[in-house]
Amino acid sequence: MATIVVVKNRSLAVLGSLAVVVKASRRYPLFPGIVLTLVLILPSMLANVVAPYDPIKADLVHRLEPPAWIGPKILVKTVSERRTTLDLIPLRDARGLKTGTNTGQTMHPDPQSLVVGDEIEIVERVGGSWTRALGTDKLGRDLVSRMIHGARYSLYVALAVIGIAGLVGTILGMTAGYFGGSTDYLISRLIDVFMSLPGILVLLVLVVVIGPGLVPLIVVISGLLWSNYARLVRGEVLTIKGSDYIARARVAGASPPRIMLRHIFPNVINSLVVLATLQVGFVIIIEASASFLGAGIPRPTPSWGSIVADGRDLIIEAGWWVSVFSGMAIMMTVMSVNLLGDWLRDKLDPKLRQI
Repeated sequence: MATIVVVKNRSLAVLGSLAVVVKASRRYPLFPGIVLTLVLILPSMLANVVAPYDPIKADLVHRLEPPAWIGPKILVKTVSERRTTLDLIPLRDARGLKTGTNTGQTMHPDPQSLVVGDEIEIVERVGGSWTRALGTDKLGRDLVSRMIHGARYSLYVALAVIGIAGLVGTILGMTAGYFGGSTDYLISRLIDVFMSLPGILVLLVLVVVIGPGLVPLIVVISGLLWSNYARLVRGEVLTIKGSDYIARARVAGASPPRIMLRHIFPNVINSLVVLATLQVGFVIIIEASASFLGAGIPRPTPSWGSIVADGRDLIIEAGWWVSVFSGMAIMMTVMSVNLLGDWLRDKLDPKLRQI
């Protein structure tokens, strides 16, 4: 009887814990937070510690090893006198095979004893191992290590671009919205010009002119995105500057920079945080697209986009895992960032909080 009571109590405790988790997941973005922590943030911070192998060093002995859960690919052939086809192997070649589990070796214990008509198992591709859990690329580089270091570069580019574009856009947007007149007209026309530019096309042209690299990539993407922040801030400032407390600050003798920093900027920071969060995923896609096309982070430096490009020719033949896992990392990261941005927008907007 006591055992039954203990089991019931444990079941109720488990159900209670699950209810707490479900309730918390409705109020807080648990799934996006977990994904971003495991896929982007922790790998970026601890890349040199947790990466099991050098992400750049080639190892052709382990070329195109599949993920750990995929076994070896075995071909069964019949020994023939001389003829060679997909199903037949000459007797001389069959006896010359070595016994083993590596590519091109046979599972037969004694190849020298083979005769015409015997069947022989030949290893066409070795199986995966947990030492290289997600497999290797065509140069034998460990995919886990390359994806971990690729996450570092993706996060670095995203933070640098958001910081530069946000700073430039905020300054120009506040200047245009507060002073108005010809200043507003010139900055607004500049914003319209930059927002009309096709991002990927301009990025490719500028990178070809300047040359691929991490710094040129950050500068070009920042130049394309600052206009989004400037337009948002300008609209917010136009609404705020007519408020009574702004007029009182002017009467009190506050200078325009002081009014913008002390009274206007705190009222637009929530919108900036939401926009910056939503644009992290966009920057990651832009960086991955540029690296995929060869105009981003130069090889052999690992990048999620360049890893996808390395495996695009291997998807049908052998090596689908090279592109699939890095593509999944991009998809999950961008989706999680967008979900987090939507949650922040609902949380920081007073109108949406009341719904």
